[in-house]
Amino acid sequence: MNRTSWRGIVLTLAMVVGLVSYGRAQSGSRLTKAAHADSIRAFQQELDAEYRDPAQTPLPAEARPAFQGLPFFPADYRYYVEATFVRDSLSAPFKMKTTGLREPEYRKYGELHFVVDGKKLKLSVYQGLELMRKPGYEDYLFVPFTDPTNGHETYGGGRYIDFRIPKASVVPLDFNRAYNPYCAYNTSGKYSCPVPPAENRLPVPIRAGVRADH
Repeated sequence: MNRTSWRGIVLTLAMVVGLVSYGRAQSGSRLTKAAHADSIRAFQQELDAEYRDPAQTPLPAEARPAFQGLPFFPADYRYYVEATFVRDSLSAPFKMKTTGLREPEYRKYGELHFVVDGKKLKLSVYQGLELMRKPGYEDYLFVPFTDPTNGHETYGGGRYIDFRIPKASVVPLDFNRAYNPYCAYNTSGKYSCPVPPAENRLPVPIRAGVRADH
């Protein structure tokens, strides 16, 4: 699979770390706890490898020699939840705010309804109109979100989860795969990162995925 990455660049391409195995899970089959731990370990190793690769890393040159790997929360099966996917066929395209001047066009593709810590929650899922025209990314979806951990335990600007158009109405949603936008690592203005819309502000802390560096 082409590993062209976009984490926060939002120029045209999408990051696809782990989407092969995760895509199989989204077909409706749920991973066992042991298999899930293995898949998250592989996801973390691949993400670290990308950040070590000079051709892919968003890290500024001066920070690369000291890079020892991203800080992750321990894999937690509680944050690998079943979600009901509700497609939205009526939403009009809109310009998503970013940390830069660019405002890429997205449309709300649907919603994920799920439960974390006994609370019923939902997240909107978006499709990039430019990206969907790229071969291999026709079914790529994007889930940006914020939660109460932002600014201390996790990056203040929120985090992202990659998704694919599901074939089932009930699919796994894995917050252990939440990652930071490139803007979390490079403040030079080189990257333009989507700002999670207000409707994707979760009221419960999500202690899974990539943590803050501090």
